[in-house]
Amino acid sequence: MGKKITTLRDLIGAIKDKASQSKAAFISKPSSFSLHLAVLRATTHAPSSPPDDHHISSLLTLGDSSRATASSLIVIIMDRLHRTGDSTVALKCLLIIHQIIKRGPFILLDQLSVFPSTGGRNYLKLSAFRDGATASRFTISAWIRFYSRYIESLLYTSRILGYFLSSSSTYNTDEKISTFLNSDLIRDVDSLVQLIEETVKLPDSLLLDGNKLLYEVIGLLNSDYLSTVNELLIRLSEFNERLSCLSFGDSVELSFILKRLEECKERLSILFSIKKPSTELLWCSVSELSLKINDLKVDFSKRKLITFEKSSESARFNNRVMKFGDTVQFSSGRYEMNSLPLMIVKGRN
Repeated sequence: MGKKITTLRDLIGAIKDKASQSKAAFISKPSSFSLHLAVLRATTHAPSSPPDDHHISSLLTLGDSSRATASSLIVIIMDRLHRTGDSTVALKCLLIIHQIIKRGPFILLDQLSVFPSTGGRNYLKLSAFRDGATASRFTISAWIRFYSRYIESLLYTSRILGYFLSSSSTYNTDEKISTFLNSDLIRDVDSLVQLIEETVKLPDSLLLDGNKLLYEVIGLLNSDYLSTVNELLIRLSEFNERLSCLSFGDSVELSFILKRLEECKERLSILFSIKKPSTELLWCSVSELSLKINDLKVDFSKRKLITFEKSSESARFNNRVMKFGDTVQFSSGRYEMNSLPLMIVKGRN
């Protein structure tokens, strides 16, 4: 194992790990045994530390060999995640999935994006996860439920964007953004804000008992947050450029999304206390754009009011002007007829 066993729980975990490796050797096909072994080594029951980096690197290298191997590796990781009732193993599986999103080769990312084929809101199926072995594990279970929802949101947002957010692979979005429809930009911003809204739901029991696994989670969330900020800045800058082209409906929808984002600001400042120039710029951009949109909505209202008044005035004017063939009503009873046809009478010479 390479690590000192200090408690009975550590001993039980080590025995479980050995048993899992023996089981994998017995039931696995020769072609997939190395994949099972790599996953087991990265997701041990030892609670003292996150998966070793060289174990994660080994997984990423194995997943880059072929599409079939990448698919098998994703299935094995998900199977490990769904079968365990141990909070440590579950948390390590989620960390590995998160690391695949950040560092994985394209072929492995592609297989992750299509698993399972049905997709769904409960993508990782951990909404009911509970580890009641100890009080601390029960509390960590709340983190696992949160973290699984967060990764589901991260995958959803990545599908909307068309690439994996915070991935080490580079995507040149700046040039493409200018070709997007307003509806596409609004959809992107909405999905990014949804991810931030999921981020701020992080449990209040921050870094329980100095748990190194949770420190690792916080580090990855912080990295994702900065990536999300950069993606938002690009799109908000584009909205500033085309503000005059927004319809009233688009301006209202964007205003609502920005309001949701501002509601997350205070919680984000607590979770990620280290200020970055990009985050400061984001909040300045949000405030500036919100004010401009409010002015735009006032302008829309004024134009609508002017159009309505012109329409009403035109209708009143038409009612006042007599047309050829209209009748003139007489109130006096001295006339034999109640009305006379309106006609043009030419003067006599």
